[in-house]
Amino acid sequence: MRIAVFDTKNYDRQSLDGANQQFGHQLSYFEPRLNRDTLELVHGVDAVCPFVNDRLDAEVIASLAARGVRLITLRCAGFNGVDLAACRQHGITVTRVPAYSPHAVAEHAFALLLAVVRRIHKSYVRVREMDFSLDGLVGFDLYRKTIGVVGTGRIGQATIAIAKGFGMRVLAFDVYPQAGLDEKLGFEYVSLPRLLAECDVVSLHLPLTAETQHMINTTSLAGMKPGAVLINTSRGGLIETAALIAALKDGRLAGVGLDVYEMEEGVFFENHSEVGLQDDQLARLLTFPNVLVTAHQGFLTREALDNIAETTLANATAFERGSQLDNKV
Repeated sequence: MRIAVFDTKNYDRQSLDGANQQFGHQLSYFEPRLNRDTLELVHGVDAVCPFVNDRLDAEVIASLAARGVRLITLRCAGFNGVDLAACRQHGITVTRVPAYSPHAVAEHAFALLLAVVRRIHKSYVRVREMDFSLDGLVGFDLYRKTIGVVGTGRIGQATIAIAKGFGMRVLAFDVYPQAGLDEKLGFEYVSLPRLLAECDVVSLHLPLTAETQHMINTTSLAGMKPGAVLINTSRGGLIETAALIAALKDGRLAGVGLDVYEMEEGVFFENHSEVGLQDDQLARLLTFPNVLVTAHQGFLTREALDNIAETTLANATAFERGSQLDNKV
């Protein structure tokens, strides 16, 4: 198939070119995101391949259909940026990568957790300035602490396994709990209010939907155990940023580790060092010494990139051949 790949970086091209040796698709790479402003780049292709922050609303979908696009092969798990109703209306199929390397994201969640708890980011800066003092760097053991895992899909399960390795007690919440999973992995399913009230660490691992939008808000933050740590490696919109800033100002949270941010589109994945941030909320978050933000890199391991590329192109091949689409949205 002729596929236009949007929002591409060098690491995307390397992985996709490597995987494409077994599929033989015609790939055209574009650095901009796919949205209303970049539609003119789409011509003479059968499919488009967007990423997590591309915006395919009803207007974009209609234009893609008019240009002969029959497939949107997402190279990510989330599909909240695609108007699925418009796709059905115009006969465009949507596929995704439901699981690429759950361990990559789960391990990054713990990288954030350990860095926040043990003040690694602060210590790194100090030592670079030849300051070897330890004042203000006191953390706490993860051993025997209670972690709350919100969402028990593949990434949540990988997170639970890591937490058990640290000797942590694990509580979990999921709207659709999997029967027997708690006994298999050694955790307890509880209500979300109980999880927030009892856990020393809360880690989010669920998709962004109308139901989960701002699930961490003023009310839920007030219900969290004082001195808890909040980790989000899923979707930025799960957390209401203004409420999070207020909780940080009140000193309720011991630390926050974010790999995602609700207004990250146009900010993350780009270099803004020469122009500065125009987002006041993100700039405010970065002023807190107990907040660590990474730029949506939880997926960024060689294994994950290769899995994403292979599944994305395999989806396109299955569509082209009329085979069963296991990853159809």
